[in-house]
Amino acid sequence: MSSRTGLWLRREVAPHEERTPLVPADAARLVEAGFAVMVEEAGQRAFPVEEYAAAGCRVVPGDTWPDAPPEVFVLGLKEPSSAARALTHRHIFFGHAFKGQVDGPDLLRRLTWGGGTLLDLEELVDDDGRRVVAFGFWAGYVGAALAVLHHRNELLAPLRSGSREDLDARLRATPAAERALVVGALGRSGRGAVEALAVAGVPTTEWDLAETRALDREALLGHDILVNTVFANEPGTPFLTAADTTAPGRVLRTVSDVTCDVTSDLNRLPINDKTTTWDSPARTVHAGSPVLDVLAIDNLPSLLPRESSTAFSAGLLPHLTGLTAGGPVWDRARARFDDAIARLGAEGDLHG
Repeated sequence: MSSRTGLWLRREVAPHEERTPLVPADAARLVEAGFAVMVEEAGQRAFPVEEYAAAGCRVVPGDTWPDAPPEVFVLGLKEPSSAARALTHRHIFFGHAFKGQVDGPDLLRRLTWGGGTLLDLEELVDDDGRRVVAFGFWAGYVGAALAVLHHRNELLAPLRSGSREDLDARLRATPAAERALVVGALGRSGRGAVEALAVAGVPTTEWDLAETRALDREALLGHDILVNTVFANEPGTPFLTAADTTAPGRVLRTVSDVTCDVTSDLNRLPINDKTTTWDSPARTVHAGSPVLDVLAIDNLPSLLPRESSTAFSAGLLPHLTGLTAGGPVWDRARARFDDAIARLGAEGDLHG
């Protein structure tokens, strides 16, 4: 592979975002494969830039990706800084722009204005439509862990990133006195949630497609904690509605919305339409008795940045090595972007 193939790892500008889609060990493998890997300086990244330099990457100042050569692929996690209004280049990141999210059209317009392309990390799927790489396991793990700690009145705000070892120690510190339900239990996020609840010693009911097709609402409301990990591609039966908050005999008091489709019509928890933050991780959506609180943090894996980044990078690496040659995974991501642009144009919303 030509050494002219370039990958530019930009710094993240979102608050608390310490994760990276490419860790130093995997960056070294790309360099060995002939990639020129540029890495921006980033004070909050969980991996020091010196580790990338030792891996053979070229260190560049932060936020200089707009000036990168046009043939370079720009890699990140969240949306780039708005400093460059028009987006050129071929970008790889989580755009959250294809499912009707409120900020989606603006991002797509930025790409249209600059002639750029988004190869959305969420749209990297195999022949059966399953995502080939995701942070899901760690999102579920942290989401369930925070729900347990909140339910036990042991969740301290503001939240701070740390290690799994420390988080597990907190989960084990208090004997379990609650029951949990994980919806979407067979998926990546669901498996992570179930594992965290096992660490906490919490008896857990696991639901997936079969159980949600014919929803037993009384059984759902009979759990103390609900963890929603369903990755929905189309609208479906909501798991919780406003009417459920006043249902007689409701036990449910804590909901962790790992999915966080709060601005989309795919939202299965319409009782909540806002994300929560590290400073205020839970909000009350029903103040009556019993109180019902929701946690809806949209960057949960950032609380375990090294573990989640290492796992994600390992899954992404095989696809990055074949990036310039293309292939079905990248072709599908490009087609998804082209379709979104076409739909935006048809709606007359392309130019803002």
